[in-house]
Amino acid sequence: RYQPTWGSLDARPLPAWFDEAKFGVFIHWGVFSVPSFGSEWFWWYWQKEKREPYVKFMDTNYPPGFSYEDFGPLFTAEFFDANQWADILKASGAKYVVLTSKHHEGFTLWGSKYSWNWNAVDVGPKRDLVAELATSVRNRTDLHFGLYHSLFEWFNPLFLEDATNAFKTRKFPTSKSLPELYEIVTKYQPEIIWSDGDGNAPDTYWNSTGFLAWLYNDSPVRDTVVTNDRWGAGSICAHGGFYTCSDRYNPGRLLPHKWENCMTIDRRSWGYRRDAPLRDYLAIEDLVKQLAETVSCGGNLLMNIGPTHDGRIAVVFEERLRQVGAWLKVNGEAIYGTKPWRAQNDTVTPAVWYTFSPKEGKVNAIFLNWPVSGILELGEPQAKLGETQVKLAGYKELLKWVALGEKGMVIALPQLTPQQLPCQWGWTLQLTDVN
Repeated sequence: RYQPTWGSLDARPLPAWFDEAKFGVFIHWGVFSVPSFGSEWFWWYWQKEKREPYVKFMDTNYPPGFSYEDFGPLFTAEFFDANQWADILKASGAKYVVLTSKHHEGFTLWGSKYSWNWNAVDVGPKRDLVAELATSVRNRTDLHFGLYHSLFEWFNPLFLEDATNAFKTRKFPTSKSLPELYEIVTKYQPEIIWSDGDGNAPDTYWNSTGFLAWLYNDSPVRDTVVTNDRWGAGSICAHGGFYTCSDRYNPGRLLPHKWENCMTIDRRSWGYRRDAPLRDYLAIEDLVKQLAETVSCGGNLLMNIGPTHDGRIAVVFEERLRQVGAWLKVNGEAIYGTKPWRAQNDTVTPAVWYTFSPKEGKVNAIFLNWPVSGILELGEPQAKLGETQVKLAGYKELLKWVALGEKGMVIALPQLTPQQLPCQWGWTLQLTDVN
């Protein structure tokens, strides 16, 4: 049994499914989706920091005295169709999904007993959004279902009182945050608990180790659940399950501990923004590059979308997700279930990233630029004459190659028209019998 200490909890092996999955979709949805302006931190930037664009936006568009709470009933979700979301998630090729069950605004997407009149069952949609998505994902896909949960809440009076007392009192975690965590685990049995927002309070204030010991020992998901590293000030990148270290974390090198790159398709916001111009959305080429880089360095990619207040996944997000899925249909063997190889990227040709398929003994070289010459030079693989075979994923015939001295090889790519290419945006060479 795990003890409520970091020493004991950190020794728990990460359930294998998480490393094999490689790719997940993050969904930031909440009351902040109603103003859908600037950022999911709308309330904080408007009320606390009084940032000019936010203040001006409210003064121009809403009556005097309009409060953030007044956005609650406008979070309507009338177009939310959990089956449709599940089908898009499945088409993306993702193996897990993480939904914001509660962000720093404190509004819960389920009818929490501990968030009276500030939840999606009492206010707004009058529906249990967490239950609907969990059911559809489990009925229609093989994705693992996960939940994000913010420990702190910006303006909760109990939290503010504890903060004033330098966290010597613990009214907020005992009456709100911890009961919610136990509630979502018992009720929805998520296989990921993605914790966030420590409010600069230590893990002892949150009793994170006590909760995690229960989660790993006695909860209904004790054998399969994975957690991240955001469990109190100082725990990030040091304690918990997989490491996130920071938002959009992409070290570009192999790390000794399992990690995740959580990033956004809209490069400026996690929540939906009605005013986002097209240039703020990452192109599919950027996303394939992020995926290849992240997986080659031992990480998972968690790619975020922000639905609208009425429950739609905007067409641009849907397109990106379906494009990634189309790419994975051809190149998935170089991603799912792989391990990092001895080299992460190539020494001779930039934008070539390696993964290793242990079952097949294959080295996968993902290259992001198709060379004009039709010749690809790789500096890392050591080929063996008469033994090494080179295939292009999605193309039937073996490719011709020559070795370059001790290390490295030159590969002749097939001469294909754009229509004949097995995919776009990046390609995989599968090398068998290389040292």
